[in-house]
Amino acid sequence: MGPDGSRARLVVGVLAAVSLVLVVLDSRAGADPVTSAARTVGDTAFRPVSVGASAVAAPVAGAYETLAAAQGSRERIDELEHRNERLQARLQSRDYDEDRAERLDELLHLAGTGGYEIVPAQAVTRVTARGFSDTVTLDVGRDAGVRADMTVVDGHGLVGRVEQAGPSTATVVLITDRASAVGARLEDSQEIGVAEGEAERTGDGTPLRFELMSADARMKEGQRLVTLGSHEDTPFVPGVPIGTVTRVEDTPGRLSSTGKAEPAVDFGSLDVVGVIVAGPEDDPRDSLLPDPSEDGHDTDSDREGGR
Repeated sequence: MGPDGSRARLVVGVLAAVSLVLVVLDSRAGADPVTSAARTVGDTAFRPVSVGASAVAAPVAGAYETLAAAQGSRERIDELEHRNERLQARLQSRDYDEDRAERLDELLHLAGTGGYEIVPAQAVTRVTARGFSDTVTLDVGRDAGVRADMTVVDGHGLVGRVEQAGPSTATVVLITDRASAVGARLEDSQEIGVAEGEAERTGDGTPLRFELMSADARMKEGQRLVTLGSHEDTPFVPGVPIGTVTRVEDTPGRLSSTGKAEPAVDFGSLDVVGVIVAGPEDDPRDSLLPDPSEDGHDTDSDREGGR
């Protein structure tokens, strides 16, 4: 081994011996001038070593504290994010409840004005039943008094008819289904016809087709349709809004007038509905149609007045 290695071992040994002496001296109480001088010399000799060791250890300690703080912050952030998610879920639930309450109010208003007795229900799923293209399932059935061939409405108008009812659920054929045909009457007139569904698949947004019965009868864009009513209110009670004529078709060779009608019900957001279990004593006629100024449609008198 070279002289540098021997010198290093000698320095380490001296420092260890001095450290031991200082420990012994420091443990003695009193103001002995010899021990005080020894402490002073030792402090002077070892201070550079102590400062250097602290300088080396400081970044390591700082890094550990930073990591510890970062870990706590991450946990805090996760906690806040989870709390925010819970609050958002609660707000969405509250908004959903408010929306359902509003829809129920509209439904009850329509039923009260028309004189219908209803069983409120929820359209829980949209399905394709055998032989039909556009149907929904309700969360009520025979146990609630629901039977086949009952009229189904929401707060804006006609939804469809009950096709079949189980103990606690019912399948409803929507008026947009190709198998659906509803006797209808033009508002403010005695002209009657048939509103038929044209949907080939669930929710394809196809409007209704309306055909007048009389060859002399005419329709206009903006005129609205209500249910004519069936014998003993089965399957359709009278006076329920069906939709609004959006286009009059000129079909050569046809003896009657035909057109397209936009349904009064938004089938894309169907939720709260009512099954009419008892019809009205009197035909409500056009009383369930909303005010034209609120509905966005002009009556014949409005159109004539604007000319």
